[in-house]
Amino acid sequence: MKFLFSTLFIALHIFAFGQETALADYVNPLMGTQSKPSLSNGNTYPAIGLPWGMNLWTPQTGKMGDGWAYTYDADKIKGFKQTHQPSPWMNDYGAFAIMPGVGKLKFKEEERASWFSHKAENAKPYSYSVYLADINVTTELTPTERAAFFKFDFPKTDSAYIVIDALNKGSYIKILPKERKILGYTTKYSRGKYDNFKNYFVIQFDKDFDLTTTWKDSVFVKNQLEITSDHAGAIVCFKLKNKESVYARTASSFISFEQAELNLKREIGSRNFEQVKTDAKNIWNKTLGRIEVKGGTDQQIRTFYSSLYRTLFFPQKLYEIDAQNTIKHWSPYNGKIIDGKMFAGTGFWDTFRALYPFLNLVYPSINVEMQEGLVNAYKEGGFLPEWSSPGYSDIMIGNNSAAVVADAYIKGLRGYDVETLWQAVKHGANNEGPIDAVGRRGVQYYNTLGYVPYDVKINENAARTLEYAYDDFAIYQLGKALGKPASEIDIYKKRAYNYKNVFDPETGLMRGKNKDGKFQSPFNPFKWGDAFTEGNSWHYTWSVFQDIEGLSKLMGGKKKFEAKLDEVFSLPPVFDDSYYGSVIHEIREMQIMNMGQYAHGNQPIQHMIYLYNYAGAPYKTQYWARQVMDKLYFATPDGYCGDEDNGQTSAWYVFSALGFYPVTPATDQYVLGAPLFKEAVIHLENGKKIEIKAPENSAENLYVKSLNVNFRSYPKNWLSHKELMNGAVLEFKMDNKPDKERGSQEKDFPYSMSKE
Repeated sequence: MKFLFSTLFIALHIFAFGQETALADYVNPLMGTQSKPSLSNGNTYPAIGLPWGMNLWTPQTGKMGDGWAYTYDADKIKGFKQTHQPSPWMNDYGAFAIMPGVGKLKFKEEERASWFSHKAENAKPYSYSVYLADINVTTELTPTERAAFFKFDFPKTDSAYIVIDALNKGSYIKILPKERKILGYTTKYSRGKYDNFKNYFVIQFDKDFDLTTTWKDSVFVKNQLEITSDHAGAIVCFKLKNKESVYARTASSFISFEQAELNLKREIGSRNFEQVKTDAKNIWNKTLGRIEVKGGTDQQIRTFYSSLYRTLFFPQKLYEIDAQNTIKHWSPYNGKIIDGKMFAGTGFWDTFRALYPFLNLVYPSINVEMQEGLVNAYKEGGFLPEWSSPGYSDIMIGNNSAAVVADAYIKGLRGYDVETLWQAVKHGANNEGPIDAVGRRGVQYYNTLGYVPYDVKINENAARTLEYAYDDFAIYQLGKALGKPASEIDIYKKRAYNYKNVFDPETGLMRGKNKDGKFQSPFNPFKWGDAFTEGNSWHYTWSVFQDIEGLSKLMGGKKKFEAKLDEVFSLPPVFDDSYYGSVIHEIREMQIMNMGQYAHGNQPIQHMIYLYNYAGAPYKTQYWARQVMDKLYFATPDGYCGDEDNGQTSAWYVFSALGFYPVTPATDQYVLGAPLFKEAVIHLENGKKIEIKAPENSAENLYVKSLNVNFRSYPKNWLSHKELMNGAVLEFKMDNKPDKERGSQEKDFPYSMSKE
């Protein structure tokens, strides 16, 4: 009887949460792939890899070297590409591709391409398989962190072959027939300038080669097994007496061929394909299993885990472990091989908002490693990166590395050289960098006038002012946590109020200001770009993360503040695109979502829904958060409402589905919304857990009537990170009518700097 009870309990647990073996199978890696430059439904590709692994793999439907690697509406696959691409707008670095063929040798990408159907495609985080109709071959791959295992199911043929494409912009290939092996490297990258960049790769086959040939550019090269060219590649052929599989193990390294061989030996070794696939699936189930949800629709659960999957890739590990078990990395900052950890592939302008706070809550140990990587980046390059792909990339604005560093330490992460990071954030705050997007462009104006002027030929100046002011707040918070003297940190506290300098009391909105202190004119709050970044004044006015109370007072108090928030949704989705000269995709995504001026498809306004908590109207946060989750996120190819952006847009959903959101990174608080599921459990790394219970939750019961935290009534509009980390039980009582009294008292409002 005891055995039967235990078995039943386990079965019910697995059924209830869909976990242990099932969570990875809820994920749809195709979510967001039905995208194009003019309209993003995510701008994602099916990323087949392990969490934070050095390499990802994806089927390639677009032109090799194009940022839109895989688009759902495509008909043909041109290869299977190792990728490090964080975004189609950033494009790739260190990529190479593998593609099977049958019959006449074809290596040019348009000629070797094969028709495929999504009906004969199976995409999982831990494996990808597809039937290539033109050659009657099914290809499947499964990953490790720095390697991958391929299985090519060929028909009976004497003309099976596999193409290896090291891409253009400088590549090398060498065939070693006796060893059934190919070596190669690619030097291709898209952003920055590197003098010593190579992605070395090794491919080990399980069958003898019948024929071999190399190619360069657009021609075959006879009797030459080694090629260095602008565009080098190889073809190896097999005679197959029966319908059978050809297996290929591949690994890469940014350090050397020897390291690539070692990565292959370590990560795949003698394991077979199914063993590698099973291990990859288990890793995904374990990683996704940090959060268990139940009590939602099947679509909601699939959307939740598909979004969670997207939070677990970027930035990627750029470090490797040598034969002496020393951690080493190729440095994108000085081109040297150096001891220590390094990560690459994220834009802090996006990810400081929710992705990094999410890691600090659920996966803090990986962010400890990332902080170590930032220490090394500063030592090797002289500045912290703001967009790494893989090194300094000249795109976007802000100095948001300060928030990433501060939030990690304030949330309790330790075990890295935070003193060096303290020097790094101060240096970045007071200097222009080697490129516009590193350090602070316009820092002299900002530090003397208190804002970046509109009329000094520095683009997106009001947005820069707002982000610098918040970043100064983050530096101040970090300095306090480190016990730094007031003489050192008070300047950052003072500058954190600089947001007031670009607030226009006449319109109640943020506005560009000229060097002489007058606001720029004429002013159109619906104008995208110009004084703002990928948004307009209605989007950026709320970028005062550190002092919403202060912003509310500037607007005339909490009632007027609440009314201004309401206007975002009630205004029509009109826009002025004259700064760009055409409708950029972010504008189009706002326009077609039917939520007024609310532009969830881009980052600046994503926290705005939670600001009703500072106006005493948390029920409006509850309503609008549910509207966004229900209408703008689906585990489908068109499942996002704009660029997914390295886990940020997904982290918004994951946090919101759990019922809270980090409006102000670099503080201890999360601002409350309302949970999406009847039950959720967050398994913390410290062995504790956060249980979230909302048994009456439903499509209609989306409002919070009451909240108990650890079995006591809890009236506040925020939660403490420190208290959550001790383990917590959150019991939400849900209703179909808003409770307009709960959370309406100022004593229950979240943190604002001016209330200190």
